[in-house]
Amino acid sequence: RSSAVNIGRGRTRYACGGDAPRRGGRPGAMLVHLSHPPSTAKDAWSPGAACRLHGRWRASTVRAVRGGVVAQSLTSAEGRTGRMARAMRGRRAREIGLGYLLLLPALLLLGVFEFFPVAYGLFISMCDWRLSCVRFVGLENYARALGDGEWWQALLVTATYSLISVPIQLALGLVIAYLLFQRIKGREALRVMFFLPYITPMVASAAVWAYLYSPDKGVINGFISALGLPRSRWLGEGAGVFTLLFRPLGIDLPTWAAGPSMAMIALIAYTTWVFVGYDITIFLAGLGNIPAQLYDAAKVDGASGWAAFRHITLPLLSPTTYFLLVITIIGTFQAFNHIYVMTAGGPGDATTTASIFIFRQLREFNRYG
Repeated sequence: RSSAVNIGRGRTRYACGGDAPRRGGRPGAMLVHLSHPPSTAKDAWSPGAACRLHGRWRASTVRAVRGGVVAQSLTSAEGRTGRMARAMRGRRAREIGLGYLLLLPALLLLGVFEFFPVAYGLFISMCDWRLSCVRFVGLENYARALGDGEWWQALLVTATYSLISVPIQLALGLVIAYLLFQRIKGREALRVMFFLPYITPMVASAAVWAYLYSPDKGVINGFISALGLPRSRWLGEGAGVFTLLFRPLGIDLPTWAAGPSMAMIALIAYTTWVFVGYDITIFLAGLGNIPAQLYDAAKVDGASGWAAFRHITLPLLSPTTYFLLVITIIGTFQAFNHIYVMTAGGPGDATTTASIFIFRQLREFNRYG
């Protein structure tokens, strides 16, 4: 190899070229890496031997000085690599330990207020619970729930409530947010007005709406009567809305075609009034993250407002829409306060959702498990 390492002996420079050394090496370049010392003393001071050993061994350094070559042994590359690996492992362990230390407060909060209640609730569900676990019954409570027709009816009511209210909330929230995102006068005041129902105490607002729905003194029935239309019982009406629509025409619909009860529709109207402000706020945040240059480019290309909304706004709002969809579905399945205040699950089981059913089992029948 003609580009091998230069060595020096006294004042004479040698450069390893091929198998034999040659004079005229680069001054000052005097390093040859050897893994073992030469086998004989003669070879130890021979430049040719040093060149031949270069490429076979590595780990020693031959330094040229006046009067000869002094071999200086250094730490092997393997040793350096091992120390570096151990240092990196130690650093990584310290980083991981620091990370878990910083996470410890949050993990404690989650453990006390999330994981422990879930685990304890699971334990209670496997017991015949009377203020304490009287008898461990395993999965008996689950088997009884799966065979209970009232439980499945409550799940059906909950699913109906969710399937109707979620699309209405998201659609209205998106449309109103898109309108309030435009440069119109008073949009700040309108945003506050739409968000106020969400921060109003739900029990108080539900009680007010229950009074508005009152069959006798309610404002809604008073307005309907002023228009010459028949009054409705609203929260007290358990018949389906399609049944109520076709009954004056003398058409009796089967049970499966009756539709959701009027009480359910009244609850959905209240739910939409409360939560659409939250949806508007989140949609406005999503609209603010869409680059304005995209709309400018669409206008230059001659795109209409609907085309820009369809091809720019909707696709880029998909993460926001997905988030709201998940949150809203979870909220509808957990709904309890306003339903209990306005209807308490009635009339009959028309608004008995899963949460209302579970509460009744706890309060009326003392079935904690």
